[in-house]
Amino acid sequence: MAAAAAVVTPSGLEDEVSRSRGEGAGEVVVERGPGAAYHMFVVMEDLVEKLKLLRYEEDLLRKNNLKPPSRHYFALPTNPGEQFYMFCTLAAWLINKAGRPFEQPQEYDDPNAIISNILSELRSFGRTADFPPSKLKSGYGEHVCYVLDCLAEEALKYIGFTWKRPAYPVEELDEETVAEDDAELTLNKVDEEFVEEETDNEENFIDLNVLKAQTYHLDMNESAKQEDILESTTDAAEWSLEVERVLPQLKVTIRTDNKDWRIHVDQMHQHRSGIESALKETKGFLDRLHSEISRTLEKIGSREKYINNQLEHLVQEYRAAQAQLSEARERYQQGNGGVTERTRILSEVTEELEKVKQEMEEKGSSMTDGAPLVKIKQSLTKLKQETVQMDIRIGVVEHTLLQSTLKEKSNMTRDMHATIIPESAVGSY
Repeated sequence: MAAAAAVVTPSGLEDEVSRSRGEGAGEVVVERGPGAAYHMFVVMEDLVEKLKLLRYEEDLLRKNNLKPPSRHYFALPTNPGEQFYMFCTLAAWLINKAGRPFEQPQEYDDPNAIISNILSELRSFGRTADFPPSKLKSGYGEHVCYVLDCLAEEALKYIGFTWKRPAYPVEELDEETVAEDDAELTLNKVDEEFVEEETDNEENFIDLNVLKAQTYHLDMNESAKQEDILESTTDAAEWSLEVERVLPQLKVTIRTDNKDWRIHVDQMHQHRSGIESALKETKGFLDRLHSEISRTLEKIGSREKYINNQLEHLVQEYRAAQAQLSEARERYQQGNGGVTERTRILSEVTEELEKVKQEMEEKGSSMTDGAPLVKIKQSLTKLKQETVQMDIRIGVVEHTLLQSTLKEKSNMTRDMHATIIPESAVGSY
């Protein structure tokens, strides 16, 4: 009865997860307790059981050649890249199992797009996702376990799976002989054991309450008839036979249960006595070891002091050498800096020298080369020819101008002679 009451169904666990996340309208978010950091381990174990119910080993792992995840695979960081790929693969498979078409993600797909698609499908199932999508990129953690658990729950709902009450196997009682140290039982302990197992084993055990009542009535009757019973009239042989006949019914069989707290207390006492006995033996060894270590440390300390005293002058010489070495390194650094600066200046001077040499070579080649002189002579010849042609043209123009001038003068003279009329001719008219 106590074991059945302590069973927590997965649906109850889902409700507890929902309450811890503040799901539903009008619910008040409860503050996370100290055990909330370990709650994802419980959700992860529940997720593994749901995946087994969905037969993910045959339908997913073997087809894709994947290794089965451990019971705490998504709760602890091992390999973020591998865990993220496994998360996307499981989420896509669970969404398809829940009756929604969803493409299987590939290795080179955009992680942000995959996460947004998974969260949109999760919200379409009526689940809330009040956390940033970046929480899922690591591939592990509380939010990853929550998303996969919700998708697994939706897949189980789609295939029509329902949780039933657990059926416990009936345990057969072993008829064993009781050990000598368990044979001595007080009446109260027997009453407690029989009250716990009264409903299951009524046929195999004697009701001690009835037996006590009968014994009490017999004692009362015997006390009332003490005057009549002065001596026994029962035959000893018949008494022995009766005792042998009822002896098996008078035996009390106590079933040993490893979950009984009395056994745990006995084990604790045994372990305590063992620890105390072992402590007595080991304490002496530990004390001797402590004393030896203390003496050894004292010897080492004295040796260190002696060595330091003996090597004091060498230590001073070493320190002086270290100081000289540091000074030499500083001078080397300074000299190295000067060499670097002078090397840069030398490179600049070398570049300028190369430029000057190149200009000198160009000028020398131009001075020794006769091509410019030939060009000058050709130009002079051409100028002379052009000068002759210009002279000819000038002469032609001058001649043409002279002819036009003479012609104009002759025309003017003729016009003048034509306009002057002789006086004799005028008088005749």
